[in-house]
Amino acid sequence: MLTAPPRLLLVHAHPDDESLWTGGTIARYAAAGVQVTLVTCTLGEEGEIIPESLAQLGAAAADQLGGYRVAELRAACAALGVSDHRYLGGMGRWRDSGMAGVPANDHPRAFVNGDPAEQTEALAAILRDVRPQVVVTYGPDGGYGHPDHIRAHEITVAAAAGVPEVARLYYAVVSRRAVEEGLAALADVADLPFRLPEPGELSVVDDAEITTTVAIADHLPAKLRALRAHATQVSVWQGQDGLHSYALSNGVAHPVIDHESYILANGTSDSVTAATADVFGGLAPVEHVGADR
Repeated sequence: MLTAPPRLLLVHAHPDDESLWTGGTIARYAAAGVQVTLVTCTLGEEGEIIPESLAQLGAAAADQLGGYRVAELRAACAALGVSDHRYLGGMGRWRDSGMAGVPANDHPRAFVNGDPAEQTEALAAILRDVRPQVVVTYGPDGGYGHPDHIRAHEITVAAAAGVPEVARLYYAVVSRRAVEEGLAALADVADLPFRLPEPGELSVVDDAEITTTVAIADHLPAKLRALRAHATQVSVWQGQDGLHSYALSNGVAHPVIDHESYILANGTSDSVTAATADVFGGLAPVEHVGADR
């Protein structure tokens, strides 16, 4: 029996989310020969721009940030080894909704104003085409409450439920213990260009909730290259002895850690132990059907 390469599909709301949340995981599995498909739901038109020289790209000015971020995302995908990238519904079909409670929520093309059934079917069509064994998105709160992340969660859960080839659905999360240890190391850095977060300012989960921890130490260079590609949204700092940090437009320091964490949301219970260090752990090889993509 011929077997096809394992297939991993990730659903993210905006350009840069793939690198921030799952960049090391993508790089690790892509390097191992896994077919990695990334689905991005919007162009991130409402993102806050860090470089002052690019401020006029913003939604309140020329409103060209989405197009600029397409190029950033292309460079990040190249850094991570993404072999198949798709925009949900086609490039620009749905627009970044902005954070909850802002006027951008009311834009007629805002992702949160789209028909959930249409969005679910658009994603289900991709899932039926790719036939991934493993799908990754955010948890029910979207990770930190962003409306687009919550909608991405909702449609991913709905779409994956109707595609039998999807054996596991994971939620990307951030380990509380890892963040605390990383921030403790950053606290000793005299020239850190970012401010340390206030208690509770970063979105994390208790480690008891985490089912799967993917080691990415060997792939941190790829993740850092991808983060740097998103220069409108992310600033990256590199210190000594492998210590790294990044910040978004608010200037809050996030430690770059050597593993990425997941909660197994749906999958066979007898394979959970095997999946603790590998999202594919314990899954049977997939029989080859037609041409590999």
